[in-house]
Amino acid sequence: MTDIEQNDFGKVAVLMGGRSGEREISLRSGNAVLAALINAGVDAHGIDVDEHIFNRLQDEKFKHAFIALHGRGGEDGCIQGGLEMIGLPYTGSGVMASSICMDKIMTKKIWLTMGIPTPRFSEIHDSTKFKDVANHLGVPFIVKPSCEGSSLGIAKITSEAEFVAACLKAHAFSGELMAEEWVEGSEYTVSVLDDEALPVIQLQTPHDFYDFEAKYKSNDTQYLLPCGLEEMAEVQLQVQALQAFRATNATSWGRVDVMLDDQGKSWFLEVNTVPGMTDHSLVPMAAKHIGVDFQQLVLRILAASRTCYEVA
Repeated sequence: MTDIEQNDFGKVAVLMGGRSGEREISLRSGNAVLAALINAGVDAHGIDVDEHIFNRLQDEKFKHAFIALHGRGGEDGCIQGGLEMIGLPYTGSGVMASSICMDKIMTKKIWLTMGIPTPRFSEIHDSTKFKDVANHLGVPFIVKPSCEGSSLGIAKITSEAEFVAACLKAHAFSGELMAEEWVEGSEYTVSVLDDEALPVIQLQTPHDFYDFEAKYKSNDTQYLLPCGLEEMAEVQLQVQALQAFRATNATSWGRVDVMLDDQGKSWFLEVNTVPGMTDHSLVPMAAKHIGVDFQQLVLRILAASRTCYEVA
């Protein structure tokens, strides 16, 4: 990318922070993106998002927004809708896709209608009993908030006591709760850049699953890249991941999380439309494996925003 193209972005706002449970991770992602853009010669400015964000973006005459907000307010279509209202191009997926992917229940319903394999699930209400979920999904199973990221509020359930405690904990996060069938196997993630699948990464952790601790704090999580699959199996998983990604109308960049069970069958878990961009993050890791360094990565993500939206 030439200097002229870099300067052609104009004044860029890197949106980070916000009020979600993923605020601290968002600040880390945003500051990493900001540093990379500045080093590339882009006129980039970090903004910790609050209720005045849209007025500020207009008053300070920003030309593009790089969304580094994770969780509610940033990945659920809210910030995207506001940016469209003021005519400001932004990175990543649009309003509807962001809203769908933030809601794991809705994502699963769409996948099921399109024949994309995803673990069985149950919606959890105040009247939901452990035995009913256990009879439907078997034991163990997973309890998680439907509309949170970074594995916040997720727990593996083996007993009624654990179920009650997990539901109480998960209720600290707003939105619906869900139970999901436990899949015995290996966890993989497929990053997407410019609507193409990057190399698959296998995640190995001594934890029961790839939880918040394993994602952002633990040093014993292993990221296998190459992922260990046979070449054709990896290609097939990439193709399936793109189908899962596109089924939600997601575009540009993101990440698809998937399990392979002991028989090698894929089970898709979720789509992340604004994945982490920290030193532990998976999209930068996959991009680096094909020769795209972090600075090139953020420039390509920013460049994609120019193809989708126009500024008056």
